[in-house]
Amino acid sequence: MSSLAPILLVLATVAAMEGVAWASHKYVMHGFGWAWHRDHHEPHDGVLEKNDRFALVGAAMSISMFALGSPMIMGARAWEPGTWIGLGILLYGILYTLAHDGLVHQRWFRWVPRRGYAKRLVQAHKLHHATFGKEGGVSFGFLFARDPAALKAELKAQREAGVAAVREALAE
Repeated sequence: MSSLAPILLVLATVAAMEGVAWASHKYVMHGFGWAWHRDHHEPHDGVLEKNDRFALVGAAMSISMFALGSPMIMGARAWEPGTWIGLGILLYGILYTLAHDGLVHQRWFRWVPRRGYAKRLVQAHKLHHATFGKEGGVSFGFLFARDPAALKAELKAQREAGVAAVREALAE
């Protein structure tokens, strides 16, 4: 493998993980995995949430890829791209933790962005939390944030169609 290929594979994996995260958030966390995700959408006093179990799923994905790429585990049949894919998943997990848990939900540090992409990311995720329950909603990605005005319009349409129960203060 050339020296550029691992870097490109790590970056491609980070980008692909946003798609994986979006789909799993929309269809798993707001679907059959709602029992784990629900407490993330409700007030609570604990440091940890059932929702944090999903981080273990991501860690298992990364560890599995590292194992596939490890000659110590796989012997001569190691699959080298597995190491770089595992690293990409790990990097995405770190970015997710900093952006979602740190910046948006302020679990690790306190900073309220006043402008730029960080502010847009916070606004988009707050609009995601503007609905009650698992139905409807917007902004299921974690690192890519759509325009808040477009998200508000989408929430308004969902409310008018009866698809989602929307908190008025956040949707207007």
